[in-house]
Amino acid sequence: MAANNRRMSGKKGAQVGSGGQRRRGLEGKGPTPPAEMRKGHKKNRVANAKAKQAVRRPVARGRGGKGTSEMVVGRNPVVEALREGVPAVTLYVQQFIDNDERVREALQLVAERGGVHLMEAPRPELDRMTNGLNHQGLVLQVPPYEYAHPEDLAGAAYDEGQDPLIVALDGVTDPRNLGAAVRSVSAFGGHGVLVPERRAAGMTAGAWKSSAGTAARTPVARCTNLTRALEAYKKQGIAVVGLAADGEHEVGELAALGGPVVIVVGSEGKGLSRLVGETCDYRVRIPMPGGAESLNAGVAAGIVLYEAARRRA
Repeated sequence: MAANNRRMSGKKGAQVGSGGQRRRGLEGKGPTPPAEMRKGHKKNRVANAKAKQAVRRPVARGRGGKGTSEMVVGRNPVVEALREGVPAVTLYVQQFIDNDERVREALQLVAERGGVHLMEAPRPELDRMTNGLNHQGLVLQVPPYEYAHPEDLAGAAYDEGQDPLIVALDGVTDPRNLGAAVRSVSAFGGHGVLVPERRAAGMTAGAWKSSAGTAARTPVARCTNLTRALEAYKKQGIAVVGLAADGEHEVGELAALGGPVVIVVGSEGKGLSRLVGETCDYRVRIPMPGGAESLNAGVAAGIVLYEAARRRA
């Protein structure tokens, strides 16, 4: 009996199986992935590095930096800003304010636009926010403007299969002139306005109002050094044309306006700065039979843009 038991104990009993792992191990794993997808491969490391750089690289719009937040103060200025479509974040209304026609219109415009916060605040808080200015119970917060990069203006033109048509402002400090230049660029099919960071007007609420809403679709780029930005345009084959009262060419005679061009407009009093003037490929003058010594930047830009658009038509 014991021998019989030994024989039975020598029989193979139930064992833990492989769960099909051996069978699956014999199956093919499909085609070999490309080198860029194989971990540890040199091409995989290069591809990963490029992907990280692309994530870090800023988007096209906004690469020129942001402006500063701005407060529009007073009942008439606030209503006018809202009428003209100036971007807004919050409308602050004083508690227990006298509800006149302008206050009602401001509230109605905010309600119709949507996306603008409405906040009620005590008078001392509004005094603090506006540094004691006469706010009359209404304060509109304008968000910082996102400037484009100079490269974006030319890039947008090339993306559309067009020659760049850009206006650069040199020493123009009045935001209304900047807004007028933006409006002219939009009207004549230009691709944007370039301004330097320092000693120049920025996209404030006043510039937005002067642009008559066109700033929403016409980019403004900002650069740290206008001369270097113009030289970069020249390397791309874009002609740089400066406006000067003693220019060698009349605006109606310059064929270069029909191609890729940057039109540089100086300040009304001083004109082009020396370095910017020396960087220009051409200097043109606008004939003025009436005897006026100069035109403001917005008007001058509009005249030259019209001639450029006429030649491109």
